[in-house]
Order: sequence, then structure tokens, then C-alpha cells
Amino acid sequence: MRLSLEWLKDFVDINNVTPDELNLKLTMIGLEVEGVESVDGDIVFEVNVTPNRSDCLSVLGIAREVSALLNIPLRMPDFKITGDTGGCEIGVNILDPELCHRYAGRTIKGVRITGSPDWMKRRLERSGMRSINNVVDVTNYVLLEMGHPLHAFDMDRISGGVIRVGRAGEGQIIRTIDGVERRIPDDCLLIWDSERPVAIAGIMGGQDSEVTDRTVNVFLESAYFLPSSIRRTSKNLGLKTESSYRFERGTDRESLINALDRAAYLIRELAGGEVSERVDEYPVSFKAEPIPVRYERVRRVIGAGIGDEEMIDILKRLRMDVRVEREHLLVIPPSFRNDIGSEIDIIEEIARFYGYDRIPVTVPKIPVSMERPGRGHSIINNIKDTMRKIGFTEAINYSFLNMDDLDMLSIPGDDIRRKAIRIRNPLRTEESHLRTTLLPALLRNLRYNLSMGNREIRLFEVARVFQNDMVFENGLPMEKHYLGAIYYLSRLPELWKDETPKFYIFKGFIEHILSEFKIKDVFFERSSEPFLHPGQSADIIVSKRRIGYFGLVHPDVADRLDLKLARPEIFLCEIDIDSMITLIPGETRYSPIPRFPYIERDIAIMVDESLTAASIAGSLRDFPSELIEDISLFDVYKGPNIPEGKKSLAFSIRYRAKDRTLTDAEVEPIHRGLVQYICNKTGGVIRG
Repeated sequence: MRLSLEWLKDFVDINNVTPDELNLKLTMIGLEVEGVESVDGDIVFEVNVTPNRSDCLSVLGIAREVSALLNIPLRMPDFKITGDTGGCEIGVNILDPELCHRYAGRTIKGVRITGSPDWMKRRLERSGMRSINNVVDVTNYVLLEMGHPLHAFDMDRISGGVIRVGRAGEGQIIRTIDGVERRIPDDCLLIWDSERPVAIAGIMGGQDSEVTDRTVNVFLESAYFLPSSIRRTSKNLGLKTESSYRFERGTDRESLINALDRAAYLIRELAGGEVSERVDEYPVSFKAEPIPVRYERVRRVIGAGIGDEEMIDILKRLRMDVRVEREHLLVIPPSFRNDIGSEIDIIEEIARFYGYDRIPVTVPKIPVSMERPGRGHSIINNIKDTMRKIGFTEAINYSFLNMDDLDMLSIPGDDIRRKAIRIRNPLRTEESHLRTTLLPALLRNLRYNLSMGNREIRLFEVARVFQNDMVFENGLPMEKHYLGAIYYLSRLPELWKDETPKFYIFKGFIEHILSEFKIKDVFFERSSEPFLHPGQSADIIVSKRRIGYFGLVHPDVADRLDLKLARPEIFLCEIDIDSMITLIPGETRYSPIPRFPYIERDIAIMVDESLTAASIAGSLRDFPSELIEDISLFDVYKGPNIPEGKKSLAFSIRYRAKDRTLTDAEVEPIHRGLVQYICNKTGGVIRG
């Protein structure tokens, strides 16, 4: 905003303050001066007014700040209307009081449209506005001076002698004063006469009712429009004006009659005419609630020993109504301060005028602790490092959940992940619960990366999930740390072929993570997760405990993602880190490299198709022999020579002794016993 020093002096006596001193003082109270220039001998400041301080978008607004800062009187310009000639001939009907809280006006009959006086032209031009004619210039002048937008209509072009304020409805078109014909969205607020729209409320007047050189009678409007309505209309139309800039930030509905009277006063002075009484419709009145402000909290937040009386003095200089209680103040902000609504806002005002430069500089007290981070914290950091080492990039997502995402994943209604905790004040209604799984956010990350052209995606997230399963800590829902990961590699032309199925590549990632933390007794069993492919998914079992799952996304779920890819292979995993931590050995024990060779024997056993390889391998490991070093599956076969409902599994058994070289004679009876044991255990038959 451009501020003329000459104009400012109409309101406050600052002849003893130099421009440089004023520059610094304004900046120190939050009205940053970005530039100072001399225009025809007048100093003009370029003031950066923050969006919350709409009250400072005028000469009066900044004068109020200067008056409070320097503790000097504020002079108001003359706007008293004397000699009213009777009632206003234009009636007002507010059809949408939720969008228009107040609408006031006066008529000025018998005006002479001419050029404005030089003093007014100079002040407008220094503020970045061009002169049009004396009536229109007055509305712009008062907007800059008092901060409230006004509009002047040619009264004789208002049909039916009535102004109506209401929504556009369907199919409305209006030609605005800039000559552009605009189609108005249905919910936009318009100013109507008895037949047609004559202005876009708070933004721009219509060409059919504008003041011209032939205008004789004027209707002057001053109103309060809901800021969000003006902001939405301005955005939808792509139309920004000085009026919309102020209305969408909030104006003073109590003092809008002062701006109206000031403009009517100036029009009569510059253009003549007879001013009517006010018409004033005020269906939604202003009401400010008192805000309790605690003395000690003010001192604690500011960090200075400001006295009670000084607080009260500052607030009164800022034109706030202050009531003194024993332990606190009750403060009612003035109507022009729509940015103040809580105790911390009041504390900020006290700090601004107490002076940031008076707040003592102190070094924050940071207690130094020699206590090492907990084991869980270190393990989580190591998990992240491990994921990065195998080529995954960390993602950080909000801890919120859209319940529709659980539908997309086909998670049934009785699943514990459906018991999500509702947030009282969600950022968006679509994400109104705390998440119970990390997967929906990772799938959104995948979709975004694909839209950006990425074709190899490896993402992971380590974060909390929240469970509302009647298990609480300190009255709060249970929180668990999870590791979630997503892997996708598109089918691209390659110089060489890697025939390894991607399922096993992803399984290798999982095995690597577990092996990094020396977790043993790991098995993989077919998973029943509804969003994973039943033939390419597995639960992660450690010491007979399920700690997670991984696998290929089910084709039906992939279709719902609408990725516009042919047969996308997307792999997911989720691991309960808290459960995983309990399975990590407390200390690492190292064994010497074996000195003696091993002997390897194979077993090919035909079993029922329902038995899993993991369960059979577990049974083999349970066989009581210290010489069995390792058991691994190397073949699964179904087909010719295998009866229906059966399958053949081939395992390799490695035998080794720590203190000697084994002989075939020692291994054979143990191996026969192992074969007999597994056949009895599974009901299987050894294949020849």
C-alpha cells in the first residue's frame, strides 16, 4: 500500500518525527516499509500490509497505529452531514443476510459532474489511482482514506427505486464498468434493482448504472459483504479490484456509515447537491466476545517483566475495551480488528507496542542429558538406513485416513483396521480419522510419482498407526510403529533379461531387512490379506508370530487405483516394528568360520497340496539333531506322475559337525530318522 506522509499528517501530528524515524517505527510494529520515495515534494511510503491486517489498508488505519505507538491524539476528518432534505428515495432489501450483513446508502440529488480539485487528484495519483470525475474520485478517495469500499450509482438508472442484494441464480450476465460482459456463477452475490443486476457485490459496478458526465442524481452505497463470498466470486471471475482486495480480507461493518457520510460530505462539497437521510439495513449485527487475558501468561510468552498497568495502557491506546479483573483482563477488540479472536492475539498486540527491542535477549536453557537414545529409537533409525541401502526412498505422509481407502483395499467391516479414531477437527472431511495402516498413503505416493513420469518406484515409510481396540495408554489410543513399503518397476526394454520373478525380488528385500537385525526362525505362509494376490503374497512369521505381510497388489485393487497401466505389478509390505523389535537379539554372538566340511542330502516328499512348504520346513527344523546346520527348499512340483491334490517338495539338508569331519556312516542313520520323522508328521510319501 502506498501511503502519503502529507495525508497521514491530516490524522496525526507527527511533524517532530522524521521520515526515517517513522519508517523504522512502522516496521518495528509489523508494518514493514519496503520503500520510500519523494513524489512532487511529498514523501510516499510503500507499506507491506500482511493479509490479516485489513484494518491497515487505509490512511486512517495506519494513523491509528501511529497514534497508539506515539501516544498522540487521532484527528478524524469532517463527515458530519447537516441539513438533510428528507428520506432516501431508494429502498434496500437484503435477500441474503448470510452474505450481506449490512447495507447502507444515501442519495445526493442535483450533482454536477466535473473534474476533481488538484489536491484530490494529487493524493489519488500518489496512491496509484487515476482521476475519473469528482463523484467517482470521492469514492476512491474515501476507500484509501478510511479503508471501506463504496460505490456510486446513477440513481435515475436504478429501476423501481429499490436495491436488492441477493445471489445471482442461473444464467445471469452483466456488463461491468470495464466494458466486459461477464457470466456470473450461480452462488455469487449481486446488487439488483427491481429488474436486473446493476453490480457485482463488493467487486465492480455494472456499466448500465455507472456515473457518467450526464449523471444528475447519485445513490451512494456502503455495505458489509461476507469475505469468503467476495473471495470466491473474485476467484471464479478472475477479477481483482481495490474493493475486492479489502472486502475479501474483512471490513468494519460498524464504521461503514462513517465512510458513507464522509463520501456524501465530500460529494456535496465538490459536486453540490442535496444529501438525503441514510437508509440502513443491518440484519446481522456485530458482536465481539470478551477475551480473558492472564497477566502472567503475557509475561511468560513475551519473556519480559511488563507491568499490569502498561499492558492496560497499550490495549486502551489500541482502542480496545478493557475490564480489569483480579487475575486477568477481559478485553473486547474494536470492530475494525477482525484478526483478534484469542488470548494469544492480544499478547501479540501487547508485544508489538511494548517493543520487540525491549525484550531481553536470553540464551534458551537446553538441558544436556548423557542418556543414550532408547533401543527402539536406534533400531528404527537402523531400519530406515537399511531401507535406503537397498534402494528405497523415505516418504513422509500425514497420519490421517480416508475411510473410503479401506473400501478400496477391500478390507472387511470386522477388521481391526476399520476401528479408526475420528478426529474432532480434521483438516479435510475426506481425512477425518487417524490411520490404522500406512498403505493408502503409499499408494497415493505411487499414483503421484507415476503421474510425474517415474517408472521405477521404491518408497518406504516408518510411522505410527493408531488402534482403537479398547487398549489404551494414559487414556490415549494405542500407537504402534509400522514399516510400510511399495515397489513398482514398469516393463521397459532391457539389454539383458532378468528372469527372476518380481515377487522373489521383493521377498529378497524383506529377508534382507530381517537378516540385518539377526532375526532367525523366519517363515513365510500364504497371506489372506484381501488386497493382495492370493498366489503371490505371504505373511511374515517369526517364532510362530505374525509380524507383517507382503505381496502383489490384487488385480481388482489395482483396477480401482485407475493408474492407466496394463497389468501393473505393484508390491506392498507392512511390518509391525514394535513386534519385530522384541524378536531382535539383545546381543550379537559370533561363531568361528566352520573348519570342517558339510555333507548334503536331499529329500523329495509328496504331500497334500494344502500343506505349506514353510510348515514342512519348520517341522524339519524341529527334528532333534545338533548336526543339522541348514534346511532349504529348492523345488516344488505338480504335474505328471503326481496325483490330483498332491504336490512334491524337495528340500536340501546340510549336516556339519563343529569338531570333526563327518562320515557318511554317521550321517545316514540321522538322515533316515529325519525322513521317517517328516513322513509321519505330514503323512507324506518319499519320492524315489
